Amino acid sequence: MAHTEEQLAVNSIIGEGAEFNGEFKLSGLLRIDGIFRGTIKTDGKVLIGKTGIVDTDIKARIVVAGGEINGNIFASERVTLLASCRMKGDIITPKVVMEEGVQFEGNCKINPTSH
Repeated sequence: MAHTEEQLAVNSIIGEGAEFNGEFKLSGLLRIDGIFRGTIKTDGKVLIGKTGIVDTDIKARIVVAGGEINGNIFASERVTLLASCRMKGDIITPKVVMEEGVQFEGNCKINPTSH
């Protein structure tokens, strides 16, 4: 599988207790366990841990969220909201998975040609 190596390598981490403000552009995986405010753009994956708090718009291939999101998600492949996720904002993606327990306030557009 082409994405196996990418899934194992974390390119950037905003750790628990850390805070970042600004625009973050990267290729690959960004993991957020701290606080992020700004914009995120990647052709890879964004993973928001249970302790992660983001106030941002996210443009990525894949987004997996377990923390708090205030902003919109534009994912070209899929979005997964884990049971611990609290999201206020809109989602545009071809595929979405929401586990039982997710708190979601916004609109979701499942669009096979998103991004």
